[in-house]
Amino acid sequence: MNDTVVIKGTKSGIILVLKEDAEYDVLKKAVAAKFKESAAFLGEAQKAVAFQGKKLSEEQKLEMIDIIEQSCNLSIVCIMEEDEKLEQAFRATMERQTARQDYSTGQFFKGNLRSGQVLDVETSIIIIGDVKAGAKVISKGNVIILGSLTGKVYAGSAGNQNAFVVALDMEPMQIRIADTIARAPDKPKKKQLKEAKIAYLENGNIYIEPLDKDVMGDIRL
Repeated sequence: MNDTVVIKGTKSGIILVLKEDAEYDVLKKAVAAKFKESAAFLGEAQKAVAFQGKKLSEEQKLEMIDIIEQSCNLSIVCIMEEDEKLEQAFRATMERQTARQDYSTGQFFKGNLRSGQVLDVETSIIIIGDVKAGAKVISKGNVIILGSLTGKVYAGSAGNQNAFVVALDMEPMQIRIADTIARAPDKPKKKQLKEAKIAYLENGNIYIEPLDKDVMGDIRL
């Protein structure tokens, strides 16, 4: 399954990216499922929302807001339309927020990310669950997975070369840190003993090593 619905969150708003060629009824179900899964992570807050991707009528946008509010504890206070001035204002707010962001701060997400799901956050993220094959995590900071990683992770997405990825069971399809990408080998590896590992960037290469006291002492925040 492709990325039917992607939630991109900022401090003051949510960008809901809807797959352009998806049927509206499919999108409604996907939005409900996405926000139910992310309810604990999103918490209780008042947010603005902007829709991107598939064009929606005003009635459909209002229906989407009802679905969001019924599926989690968010209160949607306004819709940011996709005209040029508002889009520029929204982008400027996001850029100012990014400039002030301390990437060493973190958020929690509880649940498993399955194929086609994308979690895109502005801070470091601690995932209590698995990131399964076909799922993707994007973070401007670090990614810590208290479970297995068989999907894709993009840490340091704003260019932070000190970002790292930790997983209790590390078998990623792909890891990217800043501008460097490491992919899983084509040939399957022999089954190894499950142990916590860390992926980090050094001298232009991504290394994956067991997480021990010596490695933890070298972590740069």
